[in-house]
Amino acid sequence: MSAVADPFSEHRSLLFTVAYEMLSSAADAEDVVQETWLRWADVDQASVRDPRAYLVRVVTRQALNRMRTLARRRESYVGPWLPEPLLTAPDVADDVELADAVSTAMLMVLETLTPTERAVFVLREVFGFEYAEIAAAVDKSEPAVRQIASRAGKHVQARRPRPTPPSADTDEVLERFLAAAGGGDIQALMDVLAPEVVLFSDGGGVKRAALRPIFGREKVLRWLVGTLGKDEGAVSVDMVEVNGQQGIRFFLDGVLDVVGTMRLEGGVVTEMYLVRNPEKLSRAVGDGVRLTR
Repeated sequence: MSAVADPFSEHRSLLFTVAYEMLSSAADAEDVVQETWLRWADVDQASVRDPRAYLVRVVTRQALNRMRTLARRRESYVGPWLPEPLLTAPDVADDVELADAVSTAMLMVLETLTPTERAVFVLREVFGFEYAEIAAAVDKSEPAVRQIASRAGKHVQARRPRPTPPSADTDEVLERFLAAAGGGDIQALMDVLAPEVVLFSDGGGVKRAALRPIFGREKVLRWLVGTLGKDEGAVSVDMVEVNGQQGIRFFLDGVLDVVGTMRLEGGVVTEMYLVRNPEKLSRAVGDGVRLTR
């Protein structure tokens, strides 16, 4: 088959998005998509009536298997575990629902669901699949899927962050943060942090990071200065599209050291998510990934 006629090629972005939504890891999502392709190559494709539904069913089952393996791995993870940051193409932000679904804050909420609850929620609420299609994907009855969807929806609704649609001052606040952080201006940095700001950092036991979330402007500021400020070398910063929203990158002597996303409310930063684990930064260096629903 040509690439144009091949359903797998046509739906590859969707399959990656589903896998990433379920796993919060671009590397694991790519592995799952590759496994899905191997199964697609072995099937009698002429007998598949709905290739899109079939491929989503396969990628969902592969992702569920991978989630169980990841759960065991994360039990021994050092410090907070944050989703792998993903550079996204600019058009992702135009799809407000998708951008919210892949935001770091939302992925953190999805981490509190069971694997099956997460699969059902993602397929139903993010991608709009019918209950019968989801039932086939997670190997449950349709009534059971409806119950799981209801339970997961209530769980997420109680924990999901308030939506913060893009505003004209978002770029300005982030630029002020970057200028203050890059120039070491403590007062300017304090001015862009909310008094109740919360910082989550992920070093994976490899790079310096807080072992627990840090609450409050003064404590967050001390951590930023005392941790990131201790690294020696030429520091450069820039602003990029990360997980469907504006994010920041810190480079140390030209090597990517930190990728961060933030939640802004009222012109100040209320939540910060900083990833330093080198194993999670490879997808935050190159071109943005195209996600789709």
